[in-house]
Formats: sequence, structure tokens, C-alpha cells
Amino acid sequence: MLFSSLVFLSGFLPAVLLIYYVFLRGRRKAQNVFLLLASLGFYAWGEPWFVFVMMLSIIGNWIFGLLVDKYRAHKLKAKLVITISLIFNLSIIFIFKYLMFTVSNVNKLFGTSISCGKIILPIGISFFTFQAISYVIDIYRQRGEVQKNPLNVGLYISFFPQLIAGPIVRYQTVAKQINNRTETFQDFSEGVKRFITGLGKKILIANNVALIANYSFNLGSDNRSVAFAWLGALAYTLQIYFDFSGYSDMAIGLGKMFGFHFMENFDYPYISKSCSEFWRRWHISLGSWFRDYVYIPLGGSRVSGKKRLIFNLLIVWFLTGLWHGANWTFICWGLLYFVFISVEKLSGFEKKGNSVLAASFKHIYTMFLVVMGWVIFRAVNINVAIDYIKTMFVPSKAGVIDEIFKLYISEYGIFIIAGLIFSLPVAKKISESFNKKIKWEESYPTAFLYGIVMILIMLVSISYLVKGAYNPFIYFNF
Repeated sequence: MLFSSLVFLSGFLPAVLLIYYVFLRGRRKAQNVFLLLASLGFYAWGEPWFVFVMMLSIIGNWIFGLLVDKYRAHKLKAKLVITISLIFNLSIIFIFKYLMFTVSNVNKLFGTSISCGKIILPIGISFFTFQAISYVIDIYRQRGEVQKNPLNVGLYISFFPQLIAGPIVRYQTVAKQINNRTETFQDFSEGVKRFITGLGKKILIANNVALIANYSFNLGSDNRSVAFAWLGALAYTLQIYFDFSGYSDMAIGLGKMFGFHFMENFDYPYISKSCSEFWRRWHISLGSWFRDYVYIPLGGSRVSGKKRLIFNLLIVWFLTGLWHGANWTFICWGLLYFVFISVEKLSGFEKKGNSVLAASFKHIYTMFLVVMGWVIFRAVNINVAIDYIKTMFVPSKAGVIDEIFKLYISEYGIFIIAGLIFSLPVAKKISESFNKKIKWEESYPTAFLYGIVMILIMLVSISYLVKGAYNPFIYFNF
């Protein structure tokens, strides 16, 4: 079940809110049990069998949490428990996400014919498994109390708002909120607004520019002009941002509706002036997870030599690429950032040049690499990625500008423009300006207008869904 589906918007969400706030109000334990059951039902909607994988993860990590809490004073035993928990959790990801990829590459490399059958990937497995790992490690680090009740562990791991597309919620972030959160009208209203904003990003922008990206990437290289190749790459750059940040907005909004506060996951990454800054703004929950659970334990930047620093960065970015999917395109995409972030760190790139001209150059350099990276990320294999990038610079039989480019610009140009505008902090600055200039007692007309805009976004988004508009889910591989 997806947030951007009529089943969720007209059935699941209203029913969950009604039961939670009307029939179970003031009964925290009952609310938590209900949210757990609702979350398991939400996950089981598409493929019921996968819910047993999640239940295995919940039970296993509940046990590991109890053991690591019990043996925390005995470091050797505690570390042994953590090691076993890592093997347990990473094995689940490996079997479902990487086993076929590994077997395929072994067969190609050694000429063998090993078969493991077709393994279907459970949606969101990397998200909930990383949260499970966070639970055990945060207990060891005393950044959250152990949950004696397995149902609470289940709620943390399976909570439906962040289940299938993040953000990756760290246990230390919500440890106290599981039993001691407070629901307020302000949080609920802000949650609704945030959810509608995310829905609009997903339905109105991401889904429409996706039509350009899909056609361009599926088009043969001889039929793809230089202009249309760039348009397709730009469209995918906007699609993945508004799709992913839209889902994150919806997840954060849903969390607030139930009294949970999740960390932000995006901070206008396309205004970045370095690859390092881009990753401080893009998928923040994943970047901070790798920083705190991989990079810093390896020594981080506080190492004695450059070789060790480069090694630490290599491990992090190889894993970051691999986390996104079982394909060499994802690994190469991760290694691309490893190379440029390593160069930036070793050269002090971010500290050099503070003039407007230098800042402009840095922004162009960063966005060029980001767009090239998304082409690699989107392509089905490395050869297709190379072929696509080639058509961005070398004219094919379709030439520099063709009729297809003109057709798609005329049909979807408005969505490209909207995507470019809203990928910048324009709305945020306008809102901040209003808040500074308008006093609270004089702000009712503005608040009313804002409410009308939210309602319109919701209605238009639903109308797209009702008429069966294109509504892909691009995070299946994650």
C-alpha cells in the first residue's frame, strides 16, 4: 500500500485516525498495539508473506536488545551479541536483496551455473533493517532504554509512516516517544499540512516529470537527440527528488499526526555547492546513519593519515551505493561520490573561493556531477548509462534538437519549471517573510488563503489518482 493511493487516502488512513483518536483515546498501550497491527496490515497489503520476514526481524532484534542490555557491563559479551545481531540483520538483507546479484556475478566470473531461483524483494527491507540495527546499537550505547515488551520493538521497526521509504528513524530519536509522546492539535494540523505538501510533490510534480524521464531512458540512442537526452536527465533529477522528498514529507506529517517527531530527510540539496554539501542535504537520515554507525566507528576524519581517511570514505560510499540496490550502476554511483568527496576533503574545496563567481562555479560543478550521477543511477546497466551520457554530448541520428524534445517541452514544460522553482527554498523564504511582516492577530486572511491552497493541492492530487494517472513507486529496489 502506498501513501499516494486511493486505498490509503480514502480507507486506511481515515480508519486508523478514527480508531486511534476516538475509540482508543487516552489508552497508550492499546494505541501502540493498534498502531503495530495497523502497520503490519499496511505492509502485508501488497504481499502478505513478507510480513513474516518483518516479524522475524522484530522478534530477533527484541531478543538481541534484551541480551545486549543484560551484558552491557561485559564488553566482550555485549560486542558478541552485537556481532551476531549484525550477522542476523545483514543476512536478511543479503538473502532477499543481494543473493541473486551475487550468484549472477559468481557465475559470470567463474563460468559456473549456480541457481538460487527467483527471489522477490520485500519492499522497504533496507529501511526497516537499518532501523532494527539502530535499536540494538543504541541500547548498547545507552542512547535509549531497552524495550521489554516486544510489541513496542515491533512498533518502532514497523511503524507504517516511515516503513517503505524512510526516513530511517534512529531508535534514540523515538525511544521515549513510544510510551511518552504527546498528541496536540498543532502537531496534528502541521502533520496534515506536511502530508499534503508531500502528496503534491509526489503526484503533481514527480509523477509528471517521470513521463519524460521514462520515455527518454527507454528511447534508443539513435532516436534520442542531445536536447532530449538532457531533458530526460533533468526530468529524472527532479523526479527522484520530488518523489523521495515527497514521501519523506508525507512520513514526517503522518508521524506528527500520531505524536511522533522524525528527523528531516531533505534540505534543498539542489542548492549545494559541493558534493559533500549535497550529501549533507540529501537523504539526511541515511547519510547520518552511515556516519554514526560506520564512518565514525572506522575512525572518521580523525585519522592519522590520508590513506586511512580515503579507506574510510571508500567503505562508506561503496556501502551507500550498494544499499540502494543490487546492481553495478548503484555501486558505480556510490563510488563516483567517493572519488569527488575524497578530492574535496583532501583539497579543502569547500573552504576555497567565497566570491559570487566562485560560488556559481561550485554550484554548476556540483549539479553537473549530480545529474551525471542520476543518469548512472537510473540506467538499467553500466553500458546503458555510458550510452545515455554519450548522447548528451555527441549528436546521434536524431541531431541536437528534434520534434520529440519540442513535443515534451510543450506538454510537460510547466512541470519542469515548477520542479526547478520548488527545488529551491522559494516557498520557505516567502513563508518566513510573511511570518516576520504579519502579526498573529492580523494573519487570519493569510492563514485562510494558505488553507485554501492546501485543500486545492489535495483535491487536484486526488483527481489525478481518480483518473488513473501514472503513479510509479521508484523505491522498490531500496
